[in-house]
Amino acid sequence: MAALPSIRLSELTAQIHDTINGVFGARTFWVIADVTNHTYKPQSNFHYFELVEKDKASAKILAKMGGRAWGNAAVNISNFEKATGQQFKNDINVLVQVAVQYNPAFGLQLNLLDIDTNFTLGQFEQQRKETLDRLLRDNASFIRLENGIFRTRNSDLQLNRVLQRIAVISSDTSAGYHDFRHTLDHNTFGYQFEIDDYFALVQGEGNAKQVLAQLIAVFDSGKPYDALVIIRGGGSQMDFLIFDNYELNRAIAKFPIPIITGIGHQKNETIADLMAHTSTKTPTKVAEMLIAHNRSFEDALISLQQQMVIRTFQMMNHHKEQLNRLNQVTINSSRNLLHEKHRDILNLSGMIVTNPRIIISNKRKDLDNLVANLRSFNRMYFINQARYIGHFESVVRLMSPQNILNKGFAIVKVGGVIVGDGTHIEPETEMTVTLATAEINTKVLSKTSRNGKEFEL
Repeated sequence: MAALPSIRLSELTAQIHDTINGVFGARTFWVIADVTNHTYKPQSNFHYFELVEKDKASAKILAKMGGRAWGNAAVNISNFEKATGQQFKNDINVLVQVAVQYNPAFGLQLNLLDIDTNFTLGQFEQQRKETLDRLLRDNASFIRLENGIFRTRNSDLQLNRVLQRIAVISSDTSAGYHDFRHTLDHNTFGYQFEIDDYFALVQGEGNAKQVLAQLIAVFDSGKPYDALVIIRGGGSQMDFLIFDNYELNRAIAKFPIPIITGIGHQKNETIADLMAHTSTKTPTKVAEMLIAHNRSFEDALISLQQQMVIRTFQMMNHHKEQLNRLNQVTINSSRNLLHEKHRDILNLSGMIVTNPRIIISNKRKDLDNLVANLRSFNRMYFINQARYIGHFESVVRLMSPQNILNKGFAIVKVGGVIVGDGTHIEPETEMTVTLATAEINTKVLSKTSRNGKEFEL
């Protein structure tokens, strides 16, 4: 049997190497793909990975090639991570510059030369835009866009004149949180704040549900907070993706307590900043904003107090002038009144000096008249009384018993007692009959009534 023509494997791989190197050796390509099977060797600063393209509908792998990066490429990856906050790891979609290389010992692979930072940041921005569009589209009753500014139910809330009772959502290990507390606790005005902590992990998009749960816990507490503060320290762009979460920002937009953010970014705003009532750059700025807000209220009170003092002095000066005028009027009126009364007193004193003589003279005349009248009245009174007495004497003389006896009348006594009725006088009764000139003792023989009826005795 004839031997089949053959070559060594190394000869074949050498031909493949020459062919590929001849076609791709001086060329580079910008490729969009997902990273999988990533491994990093820090001691050698080597990255090993695979680049994969999948069908979006079925997730079926359409293409896959191994890749590596070292030297300047590894430095470019590190710069990419710093700029985006996104680690070079599995399941990220990247735009990378690669060169095709075939090595007879290791096979076909891609050497990563560079990675496009703007592509990844653009993906973040595209996700952000899609989230904002969805928030506006699905929540028109409490999220709207007016003149390029997002207006929400939360941003329309009125801040209390004093912000003192504060709920805080943050990580308990965050340096920004401790800066926030230190700024409040050591404010130069001595303002006191009541802080309730609701700790949560505030980085990593997967922890958005934890922050949302704490937001709900603040609402369920029923406490009358003046504001809810959401803070974290600085970080990369990737660290802030948690605050671009749709569900979290929907809750922020409709939350009934004013929300103030201090997320620690210096450049781009998060969606949470757009949905909240007030946004600041850092946790320290939130604390300074709270202090400044309360200081503004105190300044307004001080200004009002000063205005009241000035107004009081103005009123006092005005009333002082009125009092001075009134005092002068009182002095003048009193002086005139005193002069008038002085004249009256002088006139009265003159009258007092002259009138007593006239009065005494008149009273003397009155007394003389009274004495004369008394004398005249006494004389007439005694004459009248003498007449009355004479009349009574005549009546007495006429009515005297002796005078009556002289007229032929008699007085009958029984047992020494005068009787004028014979009803009780019986026959044989002894009686004394007194006449004008004699007194007769007698005894009753019989008795006859004056009307002619005769008693039987």
